[in-house]
Amino acid sequence: MLAFVLNRYGKPLMLCHAAKARQLLKRGKARVVRRTPFTIQLLYGSSGYKQPVTLGVDSGFAYIGLSAVTEKQEVCASEMQLRSDIVKLNSERRQYRRARRYHKTWYRKPRFLITERSLKDG
Repeated sequence: MLAFVLNRYGKPLMLCHAAKARQLLKRGKARVVRRTPFTIQLLYGSSGYKQPVTLGVDSGFAYIGLSAVTEKQEVCASEMQLRSDIVKLNSERRQYRRARRYHKTWYRKPRFLITERSLKDG
């Protein structure tokens, strides 16, 4: 498990292992800012060293995979499942809409009256 780290001024630094975060908290060199995701803030000045992080995206038909990696380790990985029921829901919506439009109601006046006079004019 990794912990997010903020410097003294609240700017993000590289992640650290949970053991390192525990040591910093025990020694009074850091404080807990957030529990989810677990974030600590350093109470002393640090160099602000950051490594380049690369984001990799694998876009598939049913799933999308994301991974953030440095040169040495994988920092974060996640997988999302895409919805596959949209076509069915749209066709169902279309059926309901058509049923509303074509439903004949006896109490409603006709919207357009076609008479002989209107046929002669047109």
